[in-house]
Amino acid sequence: MPDADFTPLRVTYRTPKLGRTQIRDWARANGYPVSERGRIAPEITEAFFAAHPEILEQASTFEMVRATARTPGASPEDYGWEKGSGLGDIYTIVFVRGLDEHEVLRRIGAADDDIRLITDEDYSQPEGPEIITVRRIEDWTIAIEDCGWRASHMEALCPLSRDGGQAVAVMRHDYAARHRLAYAVDGAYLTDIDPTVPRRRHGADPDRLNRHLRELGIDPAADDHIENAIPAALAIASRITNVMITPQHLRRPALGAAIPGAY
Repeated sequence: MPDADFTPLRVTYRTPKLGRTQIRDWARANGYPVSERGRIAPEITEAFFAAHPEILEQASTFEMVRATARTPGASPEDYGWEKGSGLGDIYTIVFVRGLDEHEVLRRIGAADDDIRLITDEDYSQPEGPEIITVRRIEDWTIAIEDCGWRASHMEALCPLSRDGGQAVAVMRHDYAARHRLAYAVDGAYLTDIDPTVPRRRHGADPDRLNRHLRELGIDPAADDHIENAIPAALAIASRITNVMITPQHLRRPALGAAIPGAY
């Protein structure tokens, strides 16, 4: 559909003027559990503003676009479970067609000795190996990097798609400059999109996924910010592959690898 044929679903937010740790400091003082970094639970933010209505009244406003399915197929709402899952704030999910589980692990960087059964006790940490699990879903192998992003880069995604294959990667990184939706076919890195601001895209064919953006109510030509960027990116990956990831695909034990020296 042409960009002008639909109206994006816009939502309005308020931006209060806050000190860097104001909500966290208030939460701790009032008995709420809160981490040093990362997302603050919505109920804590709501409680803070309920206690400080004057801050909310003085807030400035801004708009974002909420991606939602306009045609049959995967929707961001299908990935509503992602936010509360065990995936965390940093991870990569890569969909690979044409390779089995062991070969996907090898092309991401695992040696044969690194490949083993991964359990709930295994997790990535700065002083240890990076944990990746794999599973087969129909014609695709799905690899999930725990607190990792190597498979989202051109250097890994192109080899994963070589010899007539395809690879789609969704990277979430709450502390980096951007998230990533990347697509490679037959060794060519076609599209690299910032799903938060989809106008920011590059690659050999940066507009290859524009149809999928439009099908979620996103105008590829607009400078809009997407409210639900990661669920939208996962929905686009599912539309490309016809594979839907569910919480059951996160369950362990599962085949995977513990790649040493990944950090």
